[in-house]
Amino acid sequence: MGTLVDSNVLLDVLDQDEEWLGWSAAMLARVAQQGAVVINPLVYAETSVTFDTLEELDEALPASFFVREALPWEAGFLAAKAFGAYLKRGGVRRSPLPDFYIGAHAAVAGHTLLTRDPGRYRTYFPRLRIIAP
Repeated sequence: MGTLVDSNVLLDVLDQDEEWLGWSAAMLARVAQQGAVVINPLVYAETSVTFDTLEELDEALPASFFVREALPWEAGFLAAKAFGAYLKRGGVRRSPLPDFYIGAHAAVAGHTLLTRDPGRYRTYFPRLRIIAP
């Protein structure tokens, strides 16, 4: 088990976001002291928008620091069920399924989720341990 890091936290640090840099950097450092810092292909993809090349992205997200985990098949099922519940509650389709997949991955793998946007995760993954402002 470790901490799965949401792309918004990574982008805060990589883009030097004025509002969130301090919190996000401090939380990344804290979770790194506690155990594995995990990303998955969705977080990797969402974070890549800041970079022009794959090499730049890999330098910013070094495999020596970030454990790169595949998405569990079970998380796909759980993500779809959570997304379906979201839609039934009146959620709009523009809300991306990847957010549900990230929450489901953390839940299935037993990870804590580090994010600064916890609302949807708390609603649809109520047992998920979350670190958020």
